Amino acid sequence: MRIVVCGDIVGSPGRRVFGQAAQYFRTKLRADLVVANGENAAGGRGITPALADELFTAGADVITLGDHTWDQKEIVSYLAESPRLLRPANFPGGVPGRGWCVTAGDHPVLIINLIGRVFMAPVADCPFRKADEILGSEAGRTAIRIVDFHAEATSEKKALGYYLAGRVSAVVGSHTHVATADEGILPGGTAFVTDVGMTGPHDSVLGRDRESVLQKFLSGMPARFKVASCGVACEAVLIEVDSDTGRARDIRRVRWTEDGGA
Repeated sequence: MRIVVCGDIVGSPGRRVFGQAAQYFRTKLRADLVVANGENAAGGRGITPALADELFTAGADVITLGDHTWDQKEIVSYLAESPRLLRPANFPGGVPGRGWCVTAGDHPVLIINLIGRVFMAPVADCPFRKADEILGSEAGRTAIRIVDFHAEATSEKKALGYYLAGRVSAVVGSHTHVATADEGILPGGTAFVTDVGMTGPHDSVLGRDRESVLQKFLSGMPARFKVASCGVACEAVLIEVDSDTGRARDIRRVRWTEDGGA
């Protein structure tokens, strides 16, 4: 099975290039499943029901979120109703939505969304223990298991990768908007990358207009960071998984640019 996981989609440029890239993933890379992190889809802060529907129509099978989950208040009721829009599973108990799902089809896939606790603002439960809990509750349901770990610290991401090695098909890091070059297969057949990168304007500071961010650093004064518009690209990873065993065979970085394609 061939699974694509896309980095954080930022604003309208990110949504636009995701739609283009998703077609490439399906036709040229023969992707069976596309997972996208959409927590920055609404102008860089959160996601709305309309934008979630837009991304599903554009080609996302499952959308994951992160620390900006609650930034758009209208998403609360949508999260409670949509099984394919995930918020971090280790958010405190009782909040709306769900943190994992199992896709339909001949080879169902368990998708888990977790958030880190190191240098992260939201109050969250332990992602390691929450992963144990979910894997225990879903035991025997599917061999293929993908984790989007939305976290800041590279150490925490790497630690979770080794903690889950041999128990999940892949641990893919998100959140920092900067793709790392450490993709590989951990012991037990678990694909891993510290951060998949960003789907959005790369001629920027993490997707935001350079000048406004520079002024913030120089002056320390409050500033409004608008989404940039140039150098738009979709960064993702393509993971090949044995559908019977759930063990990853390969992981490689993929980059689709709005101007030049793959």
